[in-house]
Amino acid sequence: MKVFFERLREIFALTDRILLFSAVILAVSGIFCIYSAASGAVNSGRGFDFAMRQCSWFIVSLLLMFMVMFAGYYKLLDGAYPLYGLMLLLLLLTALLAPKVNGAQSWLGFGGIRFQPSEFAKIVIILVMSKFLSRYPPIDFKTFMAGIGIVMLPVILVLLQPDAGSALVYLVIAFGMLLAAGTPFKFLGSLVGLGLAVIPIAYFFVLKEYQKMRILVFMDPMRDPLGAGYNVIQSRIAVGSGGFFGKGFLMGTQSKLKFLPEPHTDFIFSVFSEEFGFFGNMIFILLFGILLFRVIFAGLKTKDRRCKILVSGIVSWLWFQMFESAGMSIGIVPVTGLPMPFLSYGGSSLLAIFIALGLVASISIEGANNKRVL
Repeated sequence: MKVFFERLREIFALTDRILLFSAVILAVSGIFCIYSAASGAVNSGRGFDFAMRQCSWFIVSLLLMFMVMFAGYYKLLDGAYPLYGLMLLLLLLTALLAPKVNGAQSWLGFGGIRFQPSEFAKIVIILVMSKFLSRYPPIDFKTFMAGIGIVMLPVILVLLQPDAGSALVYLVIAFGMLLAAGTPFKFLGSLVGLGLAVIPIAYFFVLKEYQKMRILVFMDPMRDPLGAGYNVIQSRIAVGSGGFFGKGFLMGTQSKLKFLPEPHTDFIFSVFSEEFGFFGNMIFILLFGILLFRVIFAGLKTKDRRCKILVSGIVSWLWFQMFESAGMSIGIVPVTGLPMPFLSYGGSSLLAIFIALGLVASISIEGANNKRVL
């Protein structure tokens, strides 16, 4: 019991309060934004219900974050390979057994609890790759390809769902971690070149028709203004109508009047932009930037090579998902359906993010104590 309380005191004394404060403010902002987005006609005024569910997930997320901090990042790294096997099994079960929702099989349910394995797979990929790449640096072609193989298995499984957005996030995570692990630029350049060469093949032989249409309407939304291009057009209208200071909380019209589809999930950034304007967006990006800086700072302070690679994966994940979600709302990237970190409604995404931040906070704590150096 004495050891338990000593560990608690250590955690509270050494926790990165700036990281924690930024994450809490962003998550609370998300709850209010969800309340507003889901209060319109498109969700039959269910804003309070959605907000209370997100609030419950936020509380559980905070508890999980502190549990990870209490256990220590090294314990999760020790179990990385068994977790990887479990992740592959869950992704396979999702692709085979999960019911289709909006054309995709992304959710598994056990005992009345539904969750999205592809969200938690991001953490597992980061754990297993940081452990593998620190032990086998990808400085030759063999170890480089082994690192690629680790991420390609979950990529293939989520593409079967199909979930191209998550597959893209996995690849971005892998690229960031390989770069941090010291992969020669000739290997990374070849990887990028191969990816570009595969795009035409994927377009004609892999992508579903609705995914092809997303790419076409990205280039020209007016190609199908009442169909596939409708979401992008309405999202742009919502963002632009916010002006500099926005229309005010609960005063957005695009979501309230049922013009903007999926306002509490895919296009919540559009709702936020309409109500809080350019100024609100700058505050959001500033807070997000502070959070990412603290994550990077934790990686710079630690002497554990595994942690440096791990942190690069978390930064790549959060930055790319924020950029993609905001970008599709203003029409500068194709629509992928990726949730905006902290803002979008959904427990799986929020839980995964706070578990990742728990890993970062644990790295800061152990680094302050000069422990766990590989």
